[in-house]
Amino acid sequence: MVTAIVLINTAQGRTPEVAQALIDLPGIREAYSVAGAYDLVAIARVRGHEELADLVAGQVQKIPGIEATNTLIAFRAYSRRDLEAMWDIGNEELSR
Repeated sequence: MVTAIVLINTAQGRTPEVAQALIDLPGIREAYSVAGAYDLVAIARVRGHEELADLVAGQVQKIPGIEATNTLIAFRAYSRRDLEAMWDIGNEELSR
């Protein structure tokens, strides 16, 4: 499974319709409107890199209202539980 974060700039006033078009695509699991340098962040989860290329270049970038994308491919996922366990390593003496 490949997870990617797609950072998206939209044309002014087009963010809601772009977000709806994104979540209608197979492979896009979530879309968030955000503040900052980007207008939307989409989370993609697909089986492989070729499927990701087809999704982003073949479908996402063709949605009307998208001006630019920047795709980040995730190497490893960390959950809150994983991070808490990582901070506990070597701290066993402190809990005595």
